[in-house]
Amino acid sequence: MIGFIILFTFISIITVAFFSIIQKKEADSIILFMGVGLGSVILFFVFSAPDVALTEAVIGAGISSLIFLMALKHLKATA
Repeated sequence: MIGFIILFTFISIITVAFFSIIQKKEADSIILFMGVGLGSVILFFVFSAPDVALTEAVIGAGISSLIFLMALKHLKATA
């Protein structure tokens, strides 16, 4: 069962990363990038690294995505 979760999560991360690259809208790409981070959180948790999973959730998926979205909003306001 764990192997299925790992395989499904890995394939999901690859798929979401691919769609993040080919998106036309920057905001959609950033949100999909956050999905890659959340998939990494699941893998870290399954591999018994809850401290790394928590750090990735807070910094990798949360704060960095928020900074990217704020920068995008700022760039669109100045253009």
